[in-house]
Amino acid sequence: MHPDEAGQAIDTILSSHSREREHLIPILQDIQERMSYLSPKALRMVADHLDLSENDVYGVATFYSQFRYHPPGRHRIKVCQGTACHVRGGGLVLDAIVRKIGISPGQTSADGGFSLERVACFGSCALPPVMVVDDKVYGRMSARKAEKLLEDLE
Repeated sequence: MHPDEAGQAIDTILSSHSREREHLIPILQDIQERMSYLSPKALRMVADHLDLSENDVYGVATFYSQFRYHPPGRHRIKVCQGTACHVRGGGLVLDAIVRKIGISPGQTSADGGFSLERVACFGSCALPPVMVVDDKVYGRMSARKAEKLLEDLE
């Protein structure tokens, strides 16, 4: 998205919210839903809209793990590390993905192809271990199946 378009999209979101501080989190959620992440420009615009310091906005945003501060990759990979998935090898699946694409959870590959997240639970405990790629759920994964799936995406 072009920077001017991004600024206009953020302005539209801001104009749909009043200027009270209690709207901070819903505003951040709306911006991330639209833009996929919270850019420094977006945080500045939110601070201006709510008459808060950028530090206040950043402090609230970084308290919550739901917010991202870098654009996600073209393929978003989430690996469940909840109890059921952990017991059935979720850690091995995550390790295989880290080795295959060369990034750690919370990072995006240099080419922008992949971003990787560790998730506490998807609620798919009958299918462990579970991973989600681009909103599609893959159950009963193994390290090899995960590697093959990534090869098919490349």
